[in-house]
Amino acid sequence: MKTKKVLPFVVLMASMLLSACTGIGVSLAAPAAGLTTAQPVSVNAPQASAPLATNPQTAADVAALQNAYETIYKNVNPSVVTITISSQVAAVTNPLSGFGGRTNPNTPTTPNGQNQIVPTAEGSGFVWDTAGHIVTNNHVVKGAAKITVTFSNGSSYDATVVGTDPNSDLAVIQVTGAPASLLKPVTVGDSTQVKVGELVVAIGNPYGLSNTMTTGIVSAIARSIQASAGNSQNGSTTGPSFSIPDVIQTDAAINPGNSGGVLVDMNGAVIGVPSQIESASGSNSGVGFAIPSAIVSKVVPQLITNGTAAHSYLGISGSTVTPSLISALNLNAGQEGVLVATVVAGGPAAKAGLQAATLDVNGNPTAAGDIITAIDGKTITRFEDLVSYLANSTQPGQVVTLTVLRNGANVQVKVTLGTQPTS
Repeated sequence: MKTKKVLPFVVLMASMLLSACTGIGVSLAAPAAGLTTAQPVSVNAPQASAPLATNPQTAADVAALQNAYETIYKNVNPSVVTITISSQVAAVTNPLSGFGGRTNPNTPTTPNGQNQIVPTAEGSGFVWDTAGHIVTNNHVVKGAAKITVTFSNGSSYDATVVGTDPNSDLAVIQVTGAPASLLKPVTVGDSTQVKVGELVVAIGNPYGLSNTMTTGIVSAIARSIQASAGNSQNGSTTGPSFSIPDVIQTDAAINPGNSGGVLVDMNGAVIGVPSQIESASGSNSGVGFAIPSAIVSKVVPQLITNGTAAHSYLGISGSTVTPSLISALNLNAGQEGVLVATVVAGGPAAKAGLQAATLDVNGNPTAAGDIITAIDGKTITRFEDLVSYLANSTQPGQVVTLTVLRNGANVQVKVTLGTQPTS
């Protein structure tokens, strides 16, 4: 896992740090049959410092919270699966050491293993519907020659890829031969209603330890991460880089192998899919990131139907206007918006005449180009605001109106959005 790096400019194509499959970096379905959701739990602060045994209110709160966690695990765990990826290799000395892979010293090596298929990585997933569709991260199944899904009861079945979306780091696979009794779809929650401080639970397969539950809170919302992290190997990234908006940050322990699992609220509803962590060591540091359920709900049906997902594409890189940029570019004090750093040649923004900043040899702006202050009348103060609007409120082919500050005057620019490229 690599430490997340904050870049001054992020390529925006309408949609964004490392992975959390057994390998993390700064990484609706019909309701579950028979799912009985736990009631949200309120834990009251004790009125005195009396020991637990002599403080009935505290004891009752602890018991209620414990019961809620037990109920969540009982109801959600059967929907979470372990995904084992096997790849075709010429020779293997450490079969599970690849990107997203958890090294397993017990896995035999294959000397002279020309064209042999061996386990190379592990991750998590969850049941989407009774047709056997399983949702996971794109980086979990990328490059797989064989996929094996293991359910909570220990039974395993082969699976095939139905669809992948590198730009949201989501994928759908489908198991064959699994009985209906094992296909227990999750309940999907509304990530747009998530609040900082909410209790959350993560269930997945960290370090190959299947059926593991960890707890924590929502540490932050409206984060953005780079989807390209899930499409890279050994620090090398190919193709364009896009931002995933509205990401949920949590301190619930997320480790290599949790990628593609679930982050649920206290009702047991999925609000996010663990994807990346920020860590210098490659293990949990209390900063994990989950793709929000709002994006999952939008992408997964497309993957099941079409095998791909379409995202709106603007074709710029940009940066939130900060006090340092205001000073460097001699902008008016208090200016807000998104500075257009670069415009992709031939892209929607270029065709609409959007103007980029002048950059020096180090990529630092020396003269302001257009500053986006609104889209379709919605005020834009941060780069994340623009990415979120494009991802959640638009589709390819739609015409949007950008309000930009150009040479001191507000200008309306109409842009016909394209479709994000995937390579």
